[in-house]
Amino acid sequence: MAHHALASQESYNPNHLLDILLGKMQLKNDAALSRLLEVAPPVISKIRHHRLPVGASLLIRMHEVTGMSIRDLRDLMGDRRTKYRLSDAQGRPKPEDRPAADKASAGNAAHH
Repeated sequence: MAHHALASQESYNPNHLLDILLGKMQLKNDAALSRLLEVAPPVISKIRHHRLPVGASLLIRMHEVTGMSIRDLRDLMGDRRTKYRLSDAQGRPKPEDRPAADKASAGNAAHH
């Protein structure tokens, strides 16, 4: 069974977060929670079984429906990270995403 990196943190327990949300929103089960969060039921199951992390978009959705802060939501699941590391490649434009002017000037230089 594949586990994500956050699952290796001893304090990480997404079930606690999901259980708190069930109680706070007065829902009967994970299926009702998945409907409220507008995700497919298997997403909640995979999170419960540590096969899928609680991603940023889901955290934002939880914030929207509960009014709880992202920090509080992360604390409830035991995510104590204070910094996030991004790879050098993230955020860098791909070569084919260069502005059109750069492409045009490169093309004109080839014709002269």
